[in-house]
Amino acid sequence: MKTIQITKPGQVRLTETPKPALKPGHVLLKIGYAGFCGSDLNTFRGLNPLVKLPVVPGHEIGAVVEAVAGDVGDVLQPGLHVTVNPYTNCGYCPACRNGRPNACEFNRTLGVQRDGAMSEYLLAPRDKVIADPAIPVCDLALVEPMSVGFHAVDRAGVTDSDVVTVIGCGMIGVGAIVRAAIRGARVVAVDVDDKKLALARRLGAHYTVHSKEENLHERVQDLTGGNGSDVVIEAVGRPETYLAAISEAAFTGRVVYIGYAKEKVPFDTSFFVKKELDIRGSRNAMPRDFRAVMEYLKRGICPTDELITAVYPPEEAGAALEEWSAHPGDVFRILIRF
Repeated sequence: MKTIQITKPGQVRLTETPKPALKPGHVLLKIGYAGFCGSDLNTFRGLNPLVKLPVVPGHEIGAVVEAVAGDVGDVLQPGLHVTVNPYTNCGYCPACRNGRPNACEFNRTLGVQRDGAMSEYLLAPRDKVIADPAIPVCDLALVEPMSVGFHAVDRAGVTDSDVVTVIGCGMIGVGAIVRAAIRGARVVAVDVDDKKLALARRLGAHYTVHSKEENLHERVQDLTGGNGSDVVIEAVGRPETYLAAISEAAFTGRVVYIGYAKEKVPFDTSFFVKKELDIRGSRNAMPRDFRAVMEYLKRGICPTDELITAVYPPEEAGAALEEWSAHPGDVFRILIRF
């Protein structure tokens, strides 16, 4: 079967690997679409410390059930449209024991700590396969990245009385905007790209702030009557956005970090105490977040065509990553169609 590998920084190859053999407790999937995410781009750039090369990238999956092991039961049948929860969980670490397997200490995500889904076929454990025949296979490849933003909103405990500021309107930030809007919150979307801000409005943001052209603090203060945001969700991972999240949070606000800052962040920790902030991390997503995204997609109101920048065949995967690396601001999501 055709398989895409990142062999070393800046180098991608299309190779032939054996088709997986069906085994107990597993489902064989025919991959329709697999998405490149930021971690794949960092792997291509040589900036992903979690990856051991060569690696098969990809954990954003839209697929069709090809075959089912005899012990799986009859819920999953050949022909069903599915996506995959790409994380593992050990069942024994503190996170797993506390009912939060998304943050498993020993998680191995597809395409990062283990080979991913950029192949014609994927063998997946039955309990990681999530089916919904009502969603097109292409759209199912958007579920995992949106679910990460959905999970951050859940971590923040967002309600309809909150003002929620989302810093970063990439795919994960978009997920946070959508779920916060669904919950009835007033949403402020922050980015440095006009196209992303326009999309954020169409997806439910009530206000947008171009943080290179406007003073973010003054704008948030104006929008909140001088109070600041009840919730700030950081979906960028830069020192300046980490600091901005604390600055824009209201007294007794909640700050949720999704992005990984690549550098040390010099916090003025007095704000932690003075504001009595709840500061929370948000990692991956829970199964309920996947289901919530899928229910949203079935409403037919998500402009999925605007979330997909381009679709490439496997033979052009390297060119796709080169284009994204050269023009990161112009790319929202890239899918590979198998």
